[in-house]
Amino acid sequence: MFYKFIRAFVKGLVFILNGRFNVVGKENLPDGPYIIVAPHRTWWEPVFFALVIAPREATFMAKIELFKNPIIRFILNHAHAFPVDRKHPGPSVIKTPVKALKNKGQVLIMFPSGTRYSEDLKGGASLIAKLSKAPLVPFVYQGPLKFSGLLKHQQITIGVGPEIDFDFKAKLDEEQTKKVNEDMEQGWKDIDKEIDPSFVYVPVKNKK
Repeated sequence: MFYKFIRAFVKGLVFILNGRFNVVGKENLPDGPYIIVAPHRTWWEPVFFALVIAPREATFMAKIELFKNPIIRFILNHAHAFPVDRKHPGPSVIKTPVKALKNKGQVLIMFPSGTRYSEDLKGGASLIAKLSKAPLVPFVYQGPLKFSGLLKHQQITIGVGPEIDFDFKAKLDEEQTKKVNEDMEQGWKDIDKEIDPSFVYVPVKNKK
């Protein structure tokens, strides 16, 4: 119930800050549980992804440090977020999302590249897909990368691609993981091209 309240509140807030956003390829969303895989371009894109899949409910990973604040912890827990210790990840990094997919029917939001600036894909998405039997669905965010751009109502488009080809019966080895990673990257490129063929992603790095 609280999740629905948060989603409604955020939807209204997004409309006030940026207006309406576009969605391309929404027909590609599966009916059952699935895993959203996307390149991490902004810290607010998970919010837009969660709005796109409504009324389905999303779950996502959040760094464990955020859960130290009792107020933020309350909000994150009710928003279906689960803590991850990035320095010392344990079995729960895999078990928690698999349970959410299989037992709760939620949609998992993942960024396989790990950070907004990394181009190295991790194998976690493939492993979770294998254990949960949930398909991988590529998502892409195109829009302002700075919060100032968000406030200026710069156009935001969320693209959804077809499911990544995944052989759930095959052994998940290095070769299959590599193929899935390559297919994810290609899926993102295809969506970017469909939205705007001239689009080139240039990350905005934090100043040290």
